[in-house]
Amino acid sequence: MAEDHLPIAEQLRELLGEEFDVLAVVTHGEALVKAARRLRPDAVVTDISMPGMDGMKAAREILADRPETPVVFITVQDDPMLARTALSVGRGYVLKASAGEELIDAVRHVLKGGYFVSPALGRIDLLMDDQASSGAS
Repeated sequence: MAEDHLPIAEQLRELLGEEFDVLAVVTHGEALVKAARRLRPDAVVTDISMPGMDGMKAAREILADRPETPVVFITVQDDPMLARTALSVGRGYVLKASAGEELIDAVRHVLKGGYFVSPALGRIDLLMDDQASSGAS
């Protein structure tokens, strides 16, 4: 998991730790890529906006090595166009404001091969391109 704000990172670690083994918590994209290469996680949760390498660039590097790894983005940005871009890279888009209620469901969903978008952003099929939406759940 990658989150550049340590208090938020610790909250997310506690939340995810209720159901999943959190292998690492890092604060920037470069460290996320290194951790993912070393630990080979079942899924990756990352903030989109981080200093240095952002979450989307880190996700692209991780997926270049292990394309089967589902990525869930967490963000404060409720921009449908950003969500659409994120879903062209990863499989989940969760707003930080609702992460407490949605993040575990999002990780469960992507681990089963589905997609997840915070309901506040609207219908998933409107956010995804035709190729991705054919596999959406």
